[in-house]
Amino acid sequence: MGESADARGRLGRAAEIEAAARTGSGWYARYLWSYAAGQLVLVPMTVLWQGVTSAVISGLANALLVTGLSVYATHQRVVRRGFGVRHGVIIGTWAVLFTLTVSLGVAAFGASPAFAAAAAAACALPLAAGAVLETRRSA
Repeated sequence: MGESADARGRLGRAAEIEAAARTGSGWYARYLWSYAAGQLVLVPMTVLWQGVTSAVISGLANALLVTGLSVYATHQRVVRRGFGVRHGVIIGTWAVLFTLTVSLGVAAFGASPAFAAAAAAACALPLAAGAVLETRRSA
């Protein structure tokens, strides 16, 4: 009987840890929503502004956003299984889209507000999709 009770106790503790991980992992959805919102400002700024000064300001603004989000992420206690791969895919997809849209916008579209808006939405999309999926996983 003692082994059975011990096993039940361990299973109960495992369930408690899993529940804590689920409820505590909502921070990542907030992280992704914040990053997506930042794209709606930073991408048009990067595409529409021209010159060295604008590139420096845009680069600093992006660095500030990433630094703030990184500090926020390092202070979180819970990271769910598979986080590294999931985060890598989301951020990798964003990086490809960001590079393509900024390069294309600067080279071909210049100061087109319509392209800047579409580019911002394209760059925010993988982050927003990741946030929605993470919210579902956390529930």
